[in-house]
Amino acid sequence: MTLKFIARLRSSRVVVQDQLEVPDQAAVGGGGDGEDCCWAKLPPELLREVLLMIEDSETRWPQRKTVVACAGVCSSWRLIVKEIVKFPEISGKLTFPISVKQPGPKDGLLHCFIKRNRSTHTYCLYLSLTNALTDDGKFLLAARKHKRPTHNDYIISLRAEDMSRGSSSYVGKLRSNYLGNRYTILAGQSAHTGSKMAKNHSPRLPNLKHASSKVHLVNYSMAHISYELEVFGSRGPRRMQCIMGTIPTASTAPEEPARARSEFSGLNTDIFQSNPIAHSEPASMGNFLSGSLCGQKNGALVLINKAPRWNEQLHCWCLNFHGRVTVASVKNFQLVASPENRKIVLQFGKVGKDLFTMDYQYPISAFQAFAICLSSFDTKNLWRWWCLL
Repeated sequence: MTLKFIARLRSSRVVVQDQLEVPDQAAVGGGGDGEDCCWAKLPPELLREVLLMIEDSETRWPQRKTVVACAGVCSSWRLIVKEIVKFPEISGKLTFPISVKQPGPKDGLLHCFIKRNRSTHTYCLYLSLTNALTDDGKFLLAARKHKRPTHNDYIISLRAEDMSRGSSSYVGKLRSNYLGNRYTILAGQSAHTGSKMAKNHSPRLPNLKHASSKVHLVNYSMAHISYELEVFGSRGPRRMQCIMGTIPTASTAPEEPARARSEFSGLNTDIFQSNPIAHSEPASMGNFLSGSLCGQKNGALVLINKAPRWNEQLHCWCLNFHGRVTVASVKNFQLVASPENRKIVLQFGKVGKDLFTMDYQYPISAFQAFAICLSSFDTKNLWRWWCLL
């Protein structure tokens, strides 16, 4: 318990609302990276054993705050934590912000839920802390809808109170076409690896330098989503297709190693680094939103919604969500790699007013799953319009 307290006390990072913020060292001043403290001089073997015990004992949030705090004590602690904390696909745990852009666990669905705020057009994604449908949850991502003349944008961020595209907490966005039946998931990536130092022009501190807070970001296409609406047919379930441009088809094969880890450099620290993925061509977004599907797959993983069955007793279309969905809704869906493949990659459904469950697993990430679910919210009005024809 003493080391846990010291880790939180000595950490050069600040945990705010279960997120990790990295203050600029020049602005904080002194101490470098904590290497002058006595805790940085612990024997590596002893330190590794202690951190392994903390990693094994703190398996759930909010207890995993301690693991995050240990990574912020100094560089030696951070390097060891980086080695012992496994990727979500292996450990099934979401620890650092980079975890939301890494593939989910392989051994089962990771349970999450989404809360919708109709008045502010915002959506918040939480990690479920218990097996119950609703609990306090661990905040993961937030999104806000922005209406444009020709399309809609959903800005996705690590912080609910800061969802601007120029913020360091910006993760990506979901963009629709004019009709609202095709969507593109765009992931944000910093154009520069480091912060640009600028001189402070304050008359009180003339010689102090500070890091520029402006973040230069570029978006790259990560996935495409399309909805097929039955214009002259029945009011049955809608069909959807997701082309995961950064995930190969072979990723759904048994014993296939992970090949879809993404790079998130919004937080400038080595603990969040990961292997970069192959970026899709920027021009493909315009072709897809305009209606062209030619050349979009190119060996990429294609997810389709699982076909529901008609229940004669209930007189409705039904899917087995294994108790995770309790309210009938046209937005409910399950995504699989093929009709023959029974492995559910993502399932989404309604459990209450403005409350929805979202369960996902390898090979998609929490960010990709969240963006796909946001598209289901956006197509509701279009679906009603078609049904009136």
